[in-house]
Amino acid sequence: MDLSIFTEYGPRLLAGFRLTIICWLLGTLFGAALGLLIAVAQRYGGRAVRWALQTYIELIRGTPFLVQLFLLYYGGPMIGLRLDPLPAGLLGLTIYGSPYFAEIFRSAFRAVPVGQLEAARAIGMSEPTIVRRILLPLSLVSALPALINFSIILTKETVILSIITVPEIMYQTQYMATMTFTFLEGYFTLALFFWAFVEVISRLGRRLERRITRHLIERT
Repeated sequence: MDLSIFTEYGPRLLAGFRLTIICWLLGTLFGAALGLLIAVAQRYGGRAVRWALQTYIELIRGTPFLVQLFLLYYGGPMIGLRLDPLPAGLLGLTIYGSPYFAEIFRSAFRAVPVGQLEAARAIGMSEPTIVRRILLPLSLVSALPALINFSIILTKETVILSIITVPEIMYQTQYMATMTFTFLEGYFTLALFFWAFVEVISRLGRRLERRITRHLIERT
């Protein structure tokens, strides 16, 4: 294994890794926010709204992320949507992740005891207040493991952004491997980057679960 190549290409790999983290973080936050809005709209919207949102969910979940990204980046200009690689990648991650987050939140909403919601309505709380102060906090507890798990899945989906020339870690690794013909070193390093990344997210997620659970126990 030729380690001398990292002296020259190490800065590019680190820059690509930083961009990977940014893409994952923004894609996860935006995807989760959109998914939450979809789940709330499904719960409180009319039949037509629920039907439209369920169609969107099934359409996105039923097609590969790579196909969605191609349609967005290369097909977008045909309908007047012209995006640079990075914005297209972030929008693609948001769209791809939102149905999965929506289903996680929808299931978590169903896990909230109906009695607590009915008690809140009985004392005159408005529906937005019930959502903000009861439904969301309680559903987050049951949804957190699934949210963390899917956010880990999204870390590995970021490599697909290299297809549309987003200079994240996969793109930089391919560049280094092509220029130096050191494929083993490059892709082994890529695997280490993602292993460390996922390990950090997993540990932070477990710590967050413990803190939220302890906080709820203390409140009760």
